[in-house]
Amino acid sequence: MTAFFGRTAELAALPAALASARLVTVTGVGGVGKSRLAARVAAAVGPRDGAWLVELAGVRDPHLVEHAVASALELTDHTRRSPRQVLLDRLAGRELLLVVDGFEHLVDATASLVQDLLLRCPGLRVLAAGRRPLGTAGERVLPLAPMPEPDATALFTDRAAACLPGFAPDGRDLDDVRELCRRLDGIPLALELAAGRLRVLSPGQLLARLDDRFRLLAGTRRDVPPRHQTLRTAIGWSHELCTARERLLWARLSVFSGPFDLESVEYVCSGDGLHADDVLDVLDELLAQSVVSREESPTGVRYRMLDTVRAYGSEWLEAAGDAARMRRRHRDWYMGLATWCELDWFSPRQTEVATLVECELPNLRTALEFCLTEPDETHLGQYLAGTLWFCWVGCGRLAEGRHWLERAVELDGAHEESRLKALWVLGYVAILQGDTVPALCALQECQDTAERTGSAVAAAYAVHRMGCLALVTDDMPRAERLLRTALDQYRRIGELNSNVLMGQVELAMALAFQGALGDAVELCEDARQVCEDHGERWALAYALYVLGYAAWTHGEHGRARDLVTRCLDLDHAFHDLLGTVLAVELLALFTVAEGDATEAAVLQGAAARIWPSVGLPLFGSEHFGGPHALCETQARERLGDERYEACVRAGAELSPDVAVSRALRRQHAEATGACRPGLGEPPAPSGAPETREPAVSPTTRGGETAG
Repeated sequence: MTAFFGRTAELAALPAALASARLVTVTGVGGVGKSRLAARVAAAVGPRDGAWLVELAGVRDPHLVEHAVASALELTDHTRRSPRQVLLDRLAGRELLLVVDGFEHLVDATASLVQDLLLRCPGLRVLAAGRRPLGTAGERVLPLAPMPEPDATALFTDRAAACLPGFAPDGRDLDDVRELCRRLDGIPLALELAAGRLRVLSPGQLLARLDDRFRLLAGTRRDVPPRHQTLRTAIGWSHELCTARERLLWARLSVFSGPFDLESVEYVCSGDGLHADDVLDVLDELLAQSVVSREESPTGVRYRMLDTVRAYGSEWLEAAGDAARMRRRHRDWYMGLATWCELDWFSPRQTEVATLVECELPNLRTALEFCLTEPDETHLGQYLAGTLWFCWVGCGRLAEGRHWLERAVELDGAHEESRLKALWVLGYVAILQGDTVPALCALQECQDTAERTGSAVAAAYAVHRMGCLALVTDDMPRAERLLRTALDQYRRIGELNSNVLMGQVELAMALAFQGALGDAVELCEDARQVCEDHGERWALAYALYVLGYAAWTHGEHGRARDLVTRCLDLDHAFHDLLGTVLAVELLALFTVAEGDATEAAVLQGAAARIWPSVGLPLFGSEHFGGPHALCETQARERLGDERYEACVRAGAELSPDVAVSRALRRQHAEATGACRPGLGEPPAPSGAPETREPAVSPTTRGGETAG
């Protein structure tokens, strides 16, 4: 958004360093421009599989470093494997540049992960940006010095002109600007903070005030580098020039992790000297002074503080004795946000909710961490971890959800309802990961406690998920009995939401596997109607899967393909790998039935690549595996074993995004793989999955029951 100045030598040296070393770390004082330089070089290097940015400044728990890297790489995995193992497996054959920024507070965890990835992934290179080296073998360190005077002067003049149009210093003003740049040691952040004050001060006045603040705020610690003292002086000087309300908001904003929006600031930071109606004006002043930056996001305008500026504000918040209260207000806002999102998951705004929780994940993590580490807050952490079930299950974050849920249920929160919800959600997550024993333990504990305490809601969810467990382990009579019981309990307590509809679809699956296709269709058509009435799309995808299977069985091949194609489109948009791979398997069967055995084998190969990220292929189930077995038999008969295996191998080379596009019959001629003569490698992934704008009509019925 702003011009890049100087760094000519560094822009030449960094690519050369990356060509000769697989780990290069740019070090320097906070605010010296490490992040921006790394991003610019990464964009220019252009490895085969791209450059990927991992921002760790908002991550506080060392155990979440691996999750943050996997999330930045857009890797989704539903298995019980550790995130590190997933990263090792998925990056083994790729050639990419990983840019790791803001790791100083997590240096041990980051260094361990980076070293392991570099040892096991020969095509990987890492460009790190931080205030200290990682300290691993083979690391090449490039210290980033402050800007020389000509570049610093050009940067200062450009930023000053942005807030004071027409600013072009000459004569005495130019001398003052040059002296300012020298006194600020050419640190870009300090220069930008100083330039923001030219709306009210001349360069000479800036210089005079800066001189006073140096003597006042430089500090006396000999172990702090002079440039660090200089930057702190610049930030402290900018802080001193703020009004009392601006300083107050600056300190309170430090409780946020990652980007934040205006509504959250108005709730969290208002009161006790800062009225909610004044927050916008005060925030605008902080934006004008470069204390806060503005950015566009999929959910609209958001704001961010540089980590150095945030840390300075945090110290003032602690000194004022207000940190604990502000962290609780932050937690309260994100508890409310999660509750609203859970309710709105069962509405036309489901896609909007999925996008919002993705943007808010850093702050939701901070709220969870606060609840699970503060005395007397455990029950709220259990509630929050359980309430976010739609994020863990519906938005492809099973591994991270398992992390928070296991931490939550291990603690005694003295509030049974919150813990019961965390238990059944933990059981659900473990089922989808194929981890049946922990799933059964969590669900049995949930059911026993619910019966003892009289919690009808938790009892219904526990029975439901036990039925789901029976379904994926091929005990269809038990699955049918438990799912019918759960649905009866839901009706008695008036529960209607995405989970209830999924229970109806799962019962339809159990009936279909026992030959009762008519009853299964009736259940799914009813679920489909409710989904369409409420704008629900996630559960709808699974209803379409069963309806497509039934249509194909009845010989309605065109209708079957239309239904399952829409199912796949919806599942892929939500990053639901389980629904995605089940739909691809079914489309492969339809394809061989239509006479294209080659394409069917390629789709089976593509599905085989996805299954390890979900869990046990087809749950190890004879019933779920039926379409796959039939497709393989027919394809082998038509192609022969050698040709069939070659096409499966070609399909396994397709990325999930390309495989889905192919299954949807998009880019067909371009993505035909190695089993077609005359064509080369399959295309690279096309980027983020398709999303659609949500409808805007409000839901008329309730969502998930809180607790």
